[in-house]
Amino acid sequence: MAQQQWWKGAVIYQIYPRSFQDTNGDGIGDLPGIINRLDYIKSLGVDAIWISPFFKSPMKDFGYDISDYRDIDPMFGNLDDFDTLIAQAHQRDIKIIIDQVLSHTSNEHQWFIESRENTSNDKADWYVWADAKPDGSAPNNWLSIFGGTAWQWEPRRCQYYLHNFLTEQPDLNFHNPDVRKAVLDNVEFWLKKGVDGFRLDAINFCYHDAQLRDNPAKPKELRQGRGFSEDNPYAFQYHYYNNTQPENLAFMQEIRSLLDRYPGTVSLGEISSEDSLQTMAEYTADGDKLHMGYSFELLTKDYSAQYIRETVSTLESVMTQGWPCWAFSNHDVERVASRWHPSAKTDSKQVSMLTALLGSLRGSVCMYQGEELGLGEAQVAFEDLQDPYGITFWPNFKGRDGCRTPMPWQHEQPHAGFSTSTPWLPVEQQHQALAVDVQLHSEESVLKRFQHFMAWRKTMPALQYGDIEFIDTPEPILAFYRRYEQQSMLCVFNLGDQSHTLPLSDNIHTEHTQLQHHNGSLNEGTLTMPGFGCYFAAV
Repeated sequence: MAQQQWWKGAVIYQIYPRSFQDTNGDGIGDLPGIINRLDYIKSLGVDAIWISPFFKSPMKDFGYDISDYRDIDPMFGNLDDFDTLIAQAHQRDIKIIIDQVLSHTSNEHQWFIESRENTSNDKADWYVWADAKPDGSAPNNWLSIFGGTAWQWEPRRCQYYLHNFLTEQPDLNFHNPDVRKAVLDNVEFWLKKGVDGFRLDAINFCYHDAQLRDNPAKPKELRQGRGFSEDNPYAFQYHYYNNTQPENLAFMQEIRSLLDRYPGTVSLGEISSEDSLQTMAEYTADGDKLHMGYSFELLTKDYSAQYIRETVSTLESVMTQGWPCWAFSNHDVERVASRWHPSAKTDSKQVSMLTALLGSLRGSVCMYQGEELGLGEAQVAFEDLQDPYGITFWPNFKGRDGCRTPMPWQHEQPHAGFSTSTPWLPVEQQHQALAVDVQLHSEESVLKRFQHFMAWRKTMPALQYGDIEFIDTPEPILAFYRRYEQQSMLCVFNLGDQSHTLPLSDNIHTEHTQLQHHNGSLNEGTLTMPGFGCYFAAV
């Protein structure tokens, strides 16, 4: 078998550090908490962990507003803790991927503090500044994802600055070469620390249209949410000018050139554009830009065999050289166990089927903490909300706190063993019964099935590296072949909760019955798929 780069077909476990494990009793997870749980992470059979931001920050957007790119916020620990984490993870053959938020900083970053003072300082052109229109209004009609105009007036300069996200997250001006160099120097700081790669937040937002042209209006029938709700005014525009500019491709090449100096490191770009699948293909093309890209296309409420097949097939048709990465959940969206269940509840059979489905698509995989336990979306009362996004759009959109509540480790301990004091978000009561200590003692638990599937997947090159070819099947059946070198596999999934049958040829035999209590069964050329069943066969 040809030697593959470690990240191809890898399973990447996303950790939201605030909610993973608290070790100092302040109610907030920390880096020592991740270190303490490395053996558990290893037991999951994953290849790498991606850690959401832990850098110094005022925490207006919980770490995605960075005030110092080269230091760690004291709530998470210190640089020595990070060095220990790298060393301990590498001893267990676990790679470390960290977030990099390059398109914007915190308004408390020293760069911005200097830039906002006047129009003649050394950092005057490091952010996106623009004069008001003659009537004093904003320079154009661009909107913030978090609500309202994307422009904020700064009286010191008598100008507006651009913020595609929160007001406290001013956008850097990547048209300035000094900005690009400073940003890449910050990235290299962590490469020298020994990280194995970066998840690049909102990477298509780095550049803006230098002419500041207005975005055109989008007809109501074409509005759709990808990382934002459809009733958010942000959905009312085509975002042709405030992100995904042609100049960004050259910056992707600069990132790749830097990473190529550190063999074995990888870049994973988060992409949300008007055509995210096309942008994923462009940003990973020719082997000189990003290694991988992922989008929100499978993080939506759309749930059908046809939707998943069309989404993956569309990417396959345009991504002829790059490598995809797929996720069903992350820290920004409702947990898939609730989002994709027909009644918005959770079903352990469906959760295990979705794990197998995600692990069978062509590409690498991002698994969000708690998916291995089958956690559903937590219900967070308005008075407990921390997410400014949810507070702004309540009650139609309840924000992202429901997927960010603490990990349940021990079902009989206060706060499920996450912390010895009151957590920053309350532990969901229904999650207590799904705690790690409970599931480790049950061979039929979601956690045990997750571990067994991931261990088996490592023995299947076709699932890790192979091509994918979909088969026409009726709803709710999704079926495809995965082929790599001499191995060829048929993968079938029932996305519905009712049993279905499917005719199959006679030249296949069952390869795997890992999820035995709800797997499909083949009898005289007819495959019977129970509700939320899955089936693998060699062909």
